[in-house]
Amino acid sequence: MPYIKQDQRQPLDPLIEQLAALLPEKDFAGTLNYVIARLASNLLAKQTNYARINEIIGALECAKQELYRRAAAPYEDQKAKENGDVF
Repeated sequence: MPYIKQDQRQPLDPLIEQLAALLPEKDFAGTLNYVIARLASNLLAKQTNYARINEIIGALECAKQELYRRAAAPYEDQKAKENGDVF
């Protein structure tokens, strides 16, 4: 769940905004994939065991689902209204 306390967000948000500003439009997906993979790799370098691997994969899966729920589903609903539903 990405809803951490405000005081936990404060040191992270400026770094995240800086990193997001550096991502290029060209090869965006590849660069984003690289950033995510490097972050996971760095976390595993500190501690590599099944529990940590599972935590990272779980966080990625939950982040994916939250992105779908908050961004993709409303976008799809809007497009269905604009262009007509498929079902």
